[in-house]
Amino acid sequence: QIRFAESGGGSVQAGDSLRLSCEAMDYDRLMYGYYCMAWFRQSPGKEREGIADIDTHNVPTYADSVKGRFTISRDNDKGTLYLQMNSLKPEDTAMYYCATDTRSPTCGRDRGTHLILDPTRANYWGRGTQVTVSS
Repeated sequence: QIRFAESGGGSVQAGDSLRLSCEAMDYDRLMYGYYCMAWFRQSPGKEREGIADIDTHNVPTYADSVKGRFTISRDNDKGTLYLQMNSLKPEDTAMYYCATDTRSPTCGRDRGTHLILDPTRANYWGRGTQVTVSS
């Protein structure tokens, strides 16, 4: 079943910005403040890449490939996760997914890791939203 809905993707030029949203649905909206949330992306023929996660205390972690360009944030009252993407590059072209590890409020910090480093820990995913960046 789908428990999160991404939106905000589109086609842009290199250097442009986009803001992605991920809205929790039904029961997950009520429990959203207790969830570790993350953004992943995947291009055809490539492995899924974790790009950012944020824990229940608003502590973010970023992949080196997006650090300084992307910002992850959350609005617990709205049950929504955001990804502000600036200075977009053609290499950022991918399907972007939000996901959660509902079992770890710290996104794995208590285990010495982070959700974006271990996608297998994510137990619920959205459908994805496409981002295409042209040069």
